[in-house]
Amino acid sequence: MRLLIIEDDTALQSQISALFNQRHWSVDVAGDGREGEYLGREYAYDVAVVDLGLPELSGMEVISRWRKSGISIPILILTARDHWQQKVEGLEAGADDYLTKPFHPEELLARVNALARRAAGQTSSEIIAGPYTLNLGAQSLSNNGQPVTLTSFEYRLIEYLMLHAGKVVSKTELTEHIYAQDYDRDSNVIEVLMTRLRKKMDPSGELKPLRTVRGQGYQFVMTDAASAKANA
Repeated sequence: MRLLIIEDDTALQSQISALFNQRHWSVDVAGDGREGEYLGREYAYDVAVVDLGLPELSGMEVISRWRKSGISIPILILTARDHWQQKVEGLEAGADDYLTKPFHPEELLARVNALARRAAGQTSSEIIAGPYTLNLGAQSLSNNGQPVTLTSFEYRLIEYLMLHAGKVVSKTELTEHIYAQDYDRDSNVIEVLMTRLRKKMDPSGELKPLRTVRGQGYQFVMTDAASAKANA
């Protein structure tokens, strides 16, 4: 998953970046509203955290411009302004949630995870498909109750595919959502990660939860037959 943080307090910016990097998120940051508004228009993010009191362009204006342009990225406002009227204005401008500074890191994590989950049409923090359980809160994957050990990028990949189960996801879309803006991207790495994931998730090769759709991308699917085989 990929997060955009628009925050002019560099210490807080670093703190939030570290928090989400530790949880397998790819993070891009902007220190003013103009740069943040540009990044939100140009790149695919799963959630944006936006401060209201930004230089160059206010957070409220950033949100308003995105929504007028049809950009539907889930937005959490993070600000020191705690008056109810500012909260209402922010939500009416198009934000999806509001958190007042100072905040507890776990609350920010929970709110951002909930926004990403709801945007993907998931209501629970656990995605269960056949023998596989993806726990979005614990950031873990298990197979028939046994933990599957994943690297950070393997987790990001399977998280995105399971959040969008059934959808054919292009290599470009995967790349946009698992790498940060300044990361040296190599599309061949996705193929390597997929190969490793298949070996870890389906060592016997019987279930085949990760499909390659020639010329289009990848798809997470767990058919009834595969689920029955897993439970046999």
